Amino acid sequence: MSTLNIQQLFTDFPLIKKLIALDEVCWFNPNMTTLAEGLPYVGLNQADVEDASERLKRFAPYLVKAFPETAKTNGIIESDVVAIPTIKKALEQQYDTEIRGTLLLKKDSHLPISGSIKARGGIYEVLTHAEKLAMQARLLSESDDYSKLFSSEFRAFFKQFSIAVGSTGNLGMSIGIISAKLGFSVSVHMSADARQWKKDKLRSHGVKVIEYKKDYGVAVAQGRKQAEKDPTCFFIDDENSTTLFLGYAVAGERLKKQFEEMKIQVDEQHPLFVYLPCGVGGGPGGVAFGLKMAFGDNVHCIFAEPTHSPCMLLGVLTGLHDKISVQDIGIDNITAADGLAVGRASGFVGRAMERLLDGFYTITDEKMYHHLGELNKYENIQLEPSALAGILGPVLVSGNEEYIQRIQQNDQKLKNATHLVWATGGGMVPENEMASYLTQSVR
Repeated sequence: MSTLNIQQLFTDFPLIKKLIALDEVCWFNPNMTTLAEGLPYVGLNQADVEDASERLKRFAPYLVKAFPETAKTNGIIESDVVAIPTIKKALEQQYDTEIRGTLLLKKDSHLPISGSIKARGGIYEVLTHAEKLAMQARLLSESDDYSKLFSSEFRAFFKQFSIAVGSTGNLGMSIGIISAKLGFSVSVHMSADARQWKKDKLRSHGVKVIEYKKDYGVAVAQGRKQAEKDPTCFFIDDENSTTLFLGYAVAGERLKKQFEEMKIQVDEQHPLFVYLPCGVGGGPGGVAFGLKMAFGDNVHCIFAEPTHSPCMLLGVLTGLHDKISVQDIGIDNITAADGLAVGRASGFVGRAMERLLDGFYTITDEKMYHHLGELNKYENIQLEPSALAGILGPVLVSGNEEYIQRIQQNDQKLKNATHLVWATGGGMVPENEMASYLTQSVR
């Protein structure tokens, strides 16, 4: 991007100067619209989400056999929703802001198999590919009991094929673990910010880990390049995959069912605010889409990014999406929130979802660490730093009268509101690594 264009961006979007200064910013989207008006831009619909949901049901018997930890949910990969009232009080005191409504945490951090939100989209895309290959070879039909996939015969079949992905860590974990279990040869191209323990865990599953000294964009590009050379290799494209997106989207209908069981209402009088940590955008974008399908205009989705990696905010703010990176404006993309260390957002997600997202904000690494420590201390829940990005959302929403008026909320509706912080990772963090995080949290 030329200097001239950058100067023009400063003029057109004064907020960029705050991003460059690494200040925490909050930007409510002036272009957000209703689901009816925004849906045509996504290019997907309710039928696509239902198709994904049915596929996951077909694979449930396989997952029970391959991953016994999923037996208690009958092979459905899902996470709990828990109240965090002590954190709510702590946030209110620290930020001198009343959070009207209930504060909950969605524990995708503790999803089975790979311990992060990526256990939704990543695993789903691999299962979709495996089903397609097995059906093309006439080894499988939709009416079969899919537990038959857990056999030496199928492992030998899948061994003929390979899978590649570029990742900052968690997507690589989910894809690596499920691909290896099915029998695929799998390569995960890891960026410089990926944690060592994630690489070690993948290698322990027989996954080939290729490391780079550069960021996420380079790891993805190299993974793509490897796949192009090999006709048997399937590249999972975190930046553009609608399959990944739909795997995440299934979360919406499942959350709706959980809320019904918990007697939590979501309607015009009982709004739902959801705060989603955002890296390249596939996970939060897919979940937000699923939430919109489940709750319509009564759910308000807000993305949270590190001050050092505000790629989706930058892309949507300027309308340039994947045509601009944080490095283009002089931001280093170096953050402790490894899953969010992405310099260039998904153009697909940005363009699909820009009208359906209420807003974006940034948070410092220091605050993520600080609240990581608080969540451990007050609620005995351990997360990785990136999973704490959403924790500031309820404070920012509650304190912004202009936004509240714009979405036509009043005091009574807000008292009835549910604030849901989406915890995206941390369930598989080794004890020594978590101890290190907690040490950082008190600095």
